[in-house]
Amino acid sequence: MQCPICKKPVDDNEPGKPGSTYPFCSDRCRLIDLGRWLSGKYQISASKDEAEASDWDASSAPAPGENDQRPRPRAP
Repeated sequence: MQCPICKKPVDDNEPGKPGSTYPFCSDRCRLIDLGRWLSGKYQISASKDEAEASDWDASSAPAPGENDQRPRPRAP
């Protein structure tokens, strides 16, 4: 297997070892990948249905406790 960042070979038998950086070759490559996820460079595409569902406007949602029909626990 190759490191997804620098393409150096990575030992496939390493995943369960303590301190393993698998599937990366080093902590440096692992942190580069984390930085890419956190900065939004990697994105997971959504299906059309999921994209339409994400257009939901949270500002029109009731405030917490408003229109909440769930039964409330009784005080002891």
